[in-house]
Amino acid sequence: MLRMALVFFLSLFLVAPLAAQDTQTPTAPDRSATGGAQTLEDILARQRGEPVDDAFRKNNTGDPDAAAGIAAQLGTLGGASDPEVWRALRYGSADVTVSAGGEVASVLMQDGGMRWLEFRRGPLPKWGGWLLLGTLGLLLLFFLLRGRIRVDEPMTGRTVTRFKAAERFGHWLLAGSFVILGITGIVVLFGRLFIAPYLGKEVNAVLLDWSKWVHNNVAWAFILGLIMVFVMWVAHNLPSRTDITWLRQFGGIVGKAHPPAKKFNAGQKFIFWSVILLGGSIAISGLSLLFPFEMPLFAKTFSVLNQIGIPGWFGMDPLPTALAPQEEMQLAQLWHAIVAFVLMAIVLAHIYIGSVGMEGAFDAMGTGEVDEAWAHQHHSLWLDEVKDPDAKAPEGATPAE
Repeated sequence: MLRMALVFFLSLFLVAPLAAQDTQTPTAPDRSATGGAQTLEDILARQRGEPVDDAFRKNNTGDPDAAAGIAAQLGTLGGASDPEVWRALRYGSADVTVSAGGEVASVLMQDGGMRWLEFRRGPLPKWGGWLLLGTLGLLLLFFLLRGRIRVDEPMTGRTVTRFKAAERFGHWLLAGSFVILGITGIVVLFGRLFIAPYLGKEVNAVLLDWSKWVHNNVAWAFILGLIMVFVMWVAHNLPSRTDITWLRQFGGIVGKAHPPAKKFNAGQKFIFWSVILLGGSIAISGLSLLFPFEMPLFAKTFSVLNQIGIPGWFGMDPLPTALAPQEEMQLAQLWHAIVAFVLMAIVLAHIYIGSVGMEGAFDAMGTGEVDEAWAHQHHSLWLDEVKDPDAKAPEGATPAE
């Protein structure tokens, strides 16, 4: 999922414009009448959303060597005009020196922010919102068609400890913080679209202020929960041959089979690694946003991807490796939101199975105790290990039917 999210992100925000330039190479208009400046056709093409080669402006930033000599009539004038200086500032090629603020303060103009703003206003909330709504719709449809997964055997009244107190604490710390982060993040992203028009800008401003404060502080609980869950359960979530049987029989979620499983089945392992990898990526990009300009991530990442040749696999140009500090923050914000949307959709499916989707599933994280009948149906190999810790169950065990 992390690789899919990476490809989705690059194709939408960074690579699509590059690919478009490869497939739609426009004919350069005659700019002799404008002295090399942009023409009406350049402006119209940009308004139509067509790719425009900016090289004629980007590289037209003056030539200091063309300036008149010190003894000439114009002195040192003539090397670069005001428009040429502004072009150099816009495209980041000007030699700027600042007395304080470092590299961040030296960037006076950065038009990459428009791409970030347009993506944040349009595709990000649109496709992220539809992803969440579509996931909820599919889960509702699945529930109507499949119904709740019941325990086939009569309950025995005997329980086994599924998760200890420390495990449940780590799980609920991670789950609770993620829900809070998800809600506050959605408020920040969608507030201007859905809150301000109906409740007013003042209400929206208050909600945004509180959401930002809560989001930034609850993030530390999420990181702690992520570490706890990884340390406690990574050994139980390594792939095994029993996962093949579980996947072949769709885990009993589709159909009536009850494949054998240890403490975590293949579906739970998918959830685990999705949370660890996607959640870890969210946490790292979140730290970059919490400490602006201190943790640049993308220039180095793009350099590694270019060295491996990944953009070429998709017929794309190399990714940019010279990024302004502001661009690093913009990319971090978009990546943070995109991966969060993907993980929220996955977690919605996990919440469904752990609540209304499967009888007895909530008890595992509620009280930590589950009935032996439930354990035998869904995690028969684990139940055998609990009853007889010295006995080693074979990998190709008999299904719990």
